[in-house]
Amino acid sequence: MKIEFVLDASAILAIVLAEPGSEFVHSILDRSAMTAVNYTAVLTRMMRQGVTPSEAVGDLGAFEVAVIPWDKPLAVGSADLCPLAWTHGLSLGDRACLTLARSLGVTAVTADMSWRRLTDVDVRIHSIR
Repeated sequence: MKIEFVLDASAILAIVLAEPGSEFVHSILDRSAMTAVNYTAVLTRMMRQGVTPSEAVGDLGAFEVAVIPWDKPLAVGSADLCPLAWTHGLSLGDRACLTLARSLGVTAVTADMSWRRLTDVDVRIHSIR
């Protein structure tokens, strides 16, 4: 599989929660990956909605999206994005998604409208809303 997109948790959640933009995300799943950090965020949100951990894992497995481990090189590579946590409210998951997309040279996909203000990152961003 050739990875062309890295999905933020909000992009996967758009499918899970049948939100606007889910059609686009669904159309690129076979060319997408996400970080283990974002995978955890999706599982957490699903469990908050009353889904059991095993059901959540099963549901996400149906998407067949590659889950990339959050390792030391990616963690170090995200260091320059840390100030965006303070200035733009980016979570660890947001920064993980952006870091993986940047490291692979692909587009980050999100439903988070606040990412539209990110003009100072060296990552292509596609907002599904």
